[in-house]
Amino acid sequence: MDIKTVEYKNVDEVMYVHEHQSGLKTFVIPKKGYSKKYATFATHYGSINNEFSLNGGKDVIRVPDGIAHFLEHKLFEQKDGSVMDKFSKLGSNPNAYTGFAQTVYLFSCTDRFKENFELLLTFVQNPHITEESVEKEKHIIGQEIRMYNDNANWRVFFNLLDAFYEKNPVKIDIAGSIESISKINKDVLYTCYNTFYHPSNMMVLVVGDVEPSEVFSQVEENIDSKGQVPEIKRIFPEEPERIRKEYVEQKLAVSMPLFQMGFKDTIFNTKGIECLKREIAVKILLDMIMGRSSELYNRLYNEGLINNSFDFDYSIEESYAYSAFGGESADPFAVRDRVVEEIRNIKSKGLDQNSYERIRRAMSGRFIKQLNSIERISHMFISVYFKDVNMFDYFNVYENMSFDYVKKVFDEHFNFDNLALSVINPA
Repeated sequence: MDIKTVEYKNVDEVMYVHEHQSGLKTFVIPKKGYSKKYATFATHYGSINNEFSLNGGKDVIRVPDGIAHFLEHKLFEQKDGSVMDKFSKLGSNPNAYTGFAQTVYLFSCTDRFKENFELLLTFVQNPHITEESVEKEKHIIGQEIRMYNDNANWRVFFNLLDAFYEKNPVKIDIAGSIESISKINKDVLYTCYNTFYHPSNMMVLVVGDVEPSEVFSQVEENIDSKGQVPEIKRIFPEEPERIRKEYVEQKLAVSMPLFQMGFKDTIFNTKGIECLKREIAVKILLDMIMGRSSELYNRLYNEGLINNSFDFDYSIEESYAYSAFGGESADPFAVRDRVVEEIRNIKSKGLDQNSYERIRRAMSGRFIKQLNSIERISHMFISVYFKDVNMFDYFNVYENMSFDYVKKVFDEHFNFDNLALSVINPA
């Protein structure tokens, strides 16, 4: 068996890699002495992948919104019973989630790892979907959609994406809509499964006190080669550079207004290190401008314009990128105006290099600290893997990030023509 060993001496970690003949790559990051083991089986398929073509064909396949999430639900139903019940009997904690660009199945356990791991590999590869079970699932997911439609934190975020984007499917709720899921049937679910759940479009990661060769042996025994590797072309609509609208408002049952605001980025469609560099640069800049050690954050907090719910993030994928920040505020417009004023001042005076160096070092330190958590390792690894990035590249990017590059990204990203505000006001 061909096993590749990769050492990361700067963070005192080692990773083992094995590629199955199907194209599936499996990664093992041993953590000696840890009682918990964590395994994930993920596919490069999420809610934004609603249009695609196969094997160089010109025909575009368009599927209903929410189908990736629907398929995640269906895989937990097997011919011989519930997968959740099987995991429970093995004493493990299973879960799954669908994001914009990936679907992830996972479990954690302290005992009986081999049995749990075999169950994970087996159920994800063996869907059992009937028209009857699809109709039943529509009612379950319909209730979930209604619940999220009333969730203020969920709505304020998706309303911001709707303000950013004219056509990009990232603006669509991951679960779809009541109307879109009504169009889902067994055949379209199997079409998506056979396209995106081929092992070549997937990855396996195990973190914990395990023997790599034993993990790889289980993969060899349990993974089906599934014939020809599909050539998938993901299709996304052309999106205007500018935002769709500057402001969006909704009323829901909240005691204080919620807001999210941010900047739609016009530079994305990058993979590998360049993608990671931009992500880190924007996150450093957000921390410099409005992080908890910044003057702006403390002024806003002391004036009662924000509270501990205030947070920020940056997301970049193959068809979109944006920053988003917000929380609770009695006056979201005042917060927006202060943020704009602060960014204008920085544009006038220039970025402070000492502040940049301090935050860069702090973020690098936080990254290293996260390597003590098998859950954080798993989440970080998978969040960047399908962008052709290795999680351990974070450290080198932090170490080699130049101030000139960050200044360039600052000028590009914080464009007031692409600033939008979403507010949920009390009903």
